[in-house]
Amino acid sequence: KQSGELIRVWSAACSTGQEPYSISIASNDFMLKNPGMISSDGVQVWGTDISSNALQLARAGIYDDVALSRGMSADLRKRYFRQEDNRWRVSDDVKKRVNFQELNLKTGFASLGKFDIIFCRNVLIYFAPALKADIMYRMSQSLKPNGYLILGGSETISGYSEDFEILDDGVKVGTVRIRPTGILWKGKGQRGWFGLTLDGFAKLAEEHGKVHKN
Repeated sequence: KQSGELIRVWSAACSTGQEPYSISIASNDFMLKNPGMISSDGVQVWGTDISSNALQLARAGIYDDVALSRGMSADLRKRYFRQEDNRWRVSDDVKKRVNFQELNLKTGFASLGKFDIIFCRNVLIYFAPALKADIMYRMSQSLKPNGYLILGGSETISGYSEDFEILDDGVKVGTVRIRPTGILWKGKGQRGWFGLTLDGFAKLAEEHGKVHKN
């Protein structure tokens, strides 16, 4: 990839926004620790959900102590949130690269464009097998070459597609890779803060050839 190309990340079924904001925080932390390797506007995050009420809360970016207790460290809270009474507002630096849109995974999502990374964690388990296979196929078509689809730790592609081959560190679909666990994601099961690790973001960016040294 050419240097300066936008890294596009999609958080599918993002609920009230913790996952896309976590991704934005991870990317911001990476930029701060690796100045000049990615421009400040070099990452774009899309969060989609079927619930308009959930998205309203996500766009507001305001969370209480209970919501932030699910994986958000005190250091990250101090640096990326502003306290307002007994609640916490996501900083503008985090919000500026996150976009939210109402979307039903059962229908088409090609209009979102192509992504480098798609997070679809603990979502497909709620769909019937045929629909699950259909969504996974359409997501593969929404990924750029060498893109990643990250699933929940309890989810599997087995039985839903014959197009996948197993890799040591995940699953590959032609030029589409799927990584359910490992360096890219920490924590198990429930959604919340904080998923994408700094090392994970660096590994993704480097493998895409989008992080460049001056």
